[in-house]
Amino acid sequence: QVQLVESGGGLVQTGESLRLSCIASGSIFSINAMGWYRQAPGKQREFVAVIKTNDDSTNVADSVKGRFTISRDNAKNTVYLQMNSLQPEDTAVYYCAIAGRVSPTELIHQYWGQGTQVTVSS
Repeated sequence: QVQLVESGGGLVQTGESLRLSCIASGSIFSINAMGWYRQAPGKQREFVAVIKTNDDSTNVADSVKGRFTISRDNAKNTVYLQMNSLQPEDTAVYYCAIAGRVSPTELIHQYWGQGTQVTVSS
């Protein structure tokens, strides 16, 4: 079993910052990538940011580029999303996801957290 637990969401005002954290635990053999997605009310889930574990390269959605930064702590199996200059349109449930294996013979699967609410008031 793989568990992802997000934390750090909340209610902030326009222009403020939040840092989301996601801890991966359980029967994880290896993690290829860690990332964040979000889903606003009435909208589809969308990609926010991803970080690859082999070289720490990152990719960030254009809508948050320059404001959001993804990073990770390999020793803690934790991924972070630093969100600065938050805007009302950033309001969403933010989901952590990892792509990894539970054993060396298993295929890579994607695992999801339960989500954490971020609300930005104008």
